[in-house]
Amino acid sequence: MMNSAPYPEKQSTCLRDFYRCADIPYPAWTGSFPPSSGFFRFGSDVVCYGQTSGETRSTADAPLYDASLRVQNNGRLLLPFDPTQVINNLRYESYVTSSSRLLEKSWIKEFYYRLRPLMPVSFRKHLQGIYLRDWEEITFPSWPVDRSVDILHEKLLVLAMKVAHIDRLPFVWFWPEGKSACAVMTHDVETTAGRDFCDRTMDLDDEFGIKASFQIVPEKRYTVPESYLATIRSRGFEINVQGLDHDGNLFQDRARFLESAGKINEYARRFDAKGFRSPILYRNAEWFQDMIFSYDMSVPNVARLEAQRGGCCTVMPYSLPGGVTEIPVTVTEDYSLVHILKENSTSLWDKQMKMIVDAHGVINFIFHPDYITTGRTQDLFKQILEKLSLLRSEENVWVPLPRDVDHWWRQRNEMTLMPDGRGWKIHGAGSERARIAFACVEGDRLTYEFDSSR
Repeated sequence: MMNSAPYPEKQSTCLRDFYRCADIPYPAWTGSFPPSSGFFRFGSDVVCYGQTSGETRSTADAPLYDASLRVQNNGRLLLPFDPTQVINNLRYESYVTSSSRLLEKSWIKEFYYRLRPLMPVSFRKHLQGIYLRDWEEITFPSWPVDRSVDILHEKLLVLAMKVAHIDRLPFVWFWPEGKSACAVMTHDVETTAGRDFCDRTMDLDDEFGIKASFQIVPEKRYTVPESYLATIRSRGFEINVQGLDHDGNLFQDRARFLESAGKINEYARRFDAKGFRSPILYRNAEWFQDMIFSYDMSVPNVARLEAQRGGCCTVMPYSLPGGVTEIPVTVTEDYSLVHILKENSTSLWDKQMKMIVDAHGVINFIFHPDYITTGRTQDLFKQILEKLSLLRSEENVWVPLPRDVDHWWRQRNEMTLMPDGRGWKIHGAGSERARIAFACVEGDRLTYEFDSSR
């Protein structure tokens, strides 16, 4: 049933927030929306989830209504949905419904994680294979990289620029010093063996001039002496917190989570950690704000090979509720590649990295020191370090610590673009590192360029 009264016309600020662009008539929406949300599409290549005046479906694999057919141009851009709502629904994984699969029941998961330390690795891999056997049948988010959020922004900007009769729009470029994209290396330390291999892991990183973050489990898994943390800091690497005890149950119960969050916050202060990663990438977008971290790295771009399905559908950092910066995990984990997909090469990672660099996004790798002690996983790790080094030198990709990405993204979110008589000038903290770029409309496509004269 439709709402009894139409919504008043409202303006969306999603384009300003994403692009930090100069003034432009932003998209608005009007009309009556049904109270329930569902899947629809915007053009042939963007799946949306939310409320719309058109028809929606309960699953993304059904034929979907194309909302782009109801876009209006009345001197401004009018949409049959609220783009900010749709974008946040994808980023926060609001489209993920409770699964009826037996293996995803909470009591099954709790039973598994209680017994997991007693299981041989080969048996755990067998169980994981059973759990993930249908991953190729999932239609949304798309594999191996989903950019629904980013493409929707691009499409809306093209439409808004056409309505305003603008073919070249200045905005604050996504990365500092005009870098083409970003890449971060992260290491999740899960066992005593992994902890003890961290020195050698840092040696390998340093061979290629790359600094990384180490996500530490504070309790139960292994001891965390201050000397271990001091060594990581002294070598210029970063320390983050990885859950509390890696039992896989952090987000299953609200009361238990809040109790654990209090302890996690104590470790954040002790470790001087700015970032967080949830064990096994379990997550709840609304709950991260109960911890004191500045940023999180727990949300996959496409979560097909993870214990919790879903994905944020973007290769860009974004803000979670409460203002926590999310730096999404945008490439397949080392464990998933080697032990689930049984890949012996970097071909999947190469494809994902190219797609992300072409989209000017952030490449976020997870390599576990536990799995790179010897053998092919270490060889793959060295190959990736070399590839990241080449991306930095040959394609102008920024390779910082995750905390630097968070710091930059927070600064960029506060920057404004103002005319200065000669053209445009960026105002705000960190603006000396920022660059002005231009979004250009070519047919129905959006391209980016820099002002070479400045």
